[in-house]
Amino acid sequence: MNQRIKPASRLSNSPAVERPRTTGAVTARTSGGDRLRSWLGHHREMWRECWVRFFASPMSSGMTALVIAIALALPAALQLGLTNFQRAVAGWDGQPQISVFLQKRAKEAVVADWAEDLRADPLVAAVTYISPEQALAEFQQASGLGDALAGMENNPLPAVLLVRSAGSDNSDLEALAERLRASALTDSVVLDMAWVQRLAQLTALGRRMSLGLAFLLALGVLLVVVNSIRLHIENRREEILVVKLVGGTDAFVRRPFLYTGLCYGLVGGLIAWLLVSVGVWLLAGPVSGLANLYGSGFRLDGPGVTYLFGLAGGAALLGLTGAWLAVARHISAIQPR
Repeated sequence: MNQRIKPASRLSNSPAVERPRTTGAVTARTSGGDRLRSWLGHHREMWRECWVRFFASPMSSGMTALVIAIALALPAALQLGLTNFQRAVAGWDGQPQISVFLQKRAKEAVVADWAEDLRADPLVAAVTYISPEQALAEFQQASGLGDALAGMENNPLPAVLLVRSAGSDNSDLEALAERLRASALTDSVVLDMAWVQRLAQLTALGRRMSLGLAFLLALGVLLVVVNSIRLHIENRREEILVVKLVGGTDAFVRRPFLYTGLCYGLVGGLIAWLLVSVGVWLLAGPVSGLANLYGSGFRLDGPGVTYLFGLAGGAALLGLTGAWLAVARHISAIQPR
């Protein structure tokens, strides 16, 4: 036999021999960067979609945003009004002052010596003496009864010492007032700071009431958003079932509804700021005219950029919170069978 057998090593290198191929499913791993880009892309898509859905039904979306705006505009307007009121009274003389009405028989020289002693007191900042004649002239000018008082034979008004305190501590003021009452020259003592303290207490009461009203209306905003998002979930129930059947997670499903609540709150906050601005613009003219009648240059301050960001940000946060509450309750109940 002339045929030769080829070596095994040559057979293994022959192109006629094919290697076995692997068959079946192949597992591919996605990198962290791909997952992050996918996550951010889905967020951008949901942000655009929430605005598309908002303007697709402008009547229902606008009514929801308007309800949120009115609920937020009420406490915001009250808070702005209190701020303007405090600014208006800040220009008034709020320094503690004690009016000391002197005895009618007190001699002016003795009163002058007593005033000098009071000026040396460390608790006293200044002492002003008003004679009976000066007091009568001021009363005639302020009351407009100059002709009626001109025919009086005797001046019924006593001399007055206006004592301005160096501090504003209540205990020091009361101690100084008691010392002034103890003098034989004193007829009566009036602490003129009492109305300022009452005004401060009323302002604090108004501020707390505005905070309470804001809390109650914020709860109302949450209920409005929760109800609106619940209706959105029910309208898209079949879509949610399909997404969960193909493996969509709860986080994936809840994301568009969270952005919808955020959109409602943001638009409501912007409308609330606009409502407060229009209200200030309508009241600015009458308030300026009233201030001019009293010789004041007071002008209303409108809601600036701080109020804009505060209302928009707070409303957006309330909308997001309400949407989260609605989604956490209803999404988990929708499960494919």
